[in-house]
Amino acid sequence: MLSRLQELRKEEETLLRVRAALSEQLTRLKTLGQMDNEAAINQTELHLSLQDHQEEEEEEEEESDS
Repeated sequence: MLSRLQELRKEEETLLRVRAALSEQLTRLKTLGQMDNEAAINQTELHLSLQDHQEEEEEEEEESDS
């Protein structure tokens, strides 16, 4: 009986360590996901900024041609 109780405690400790490791990994993955989202947002903002700049240049060229 005592031996079985010791086995269960060891198993509990192992499971708690696995749980902590998985929780830590999940946290890191969430952080990476946020970084990916931020990178995508920054890329979109850059694209829109370049697009606006290009449109402004085209408008200026049309005005100078007139």
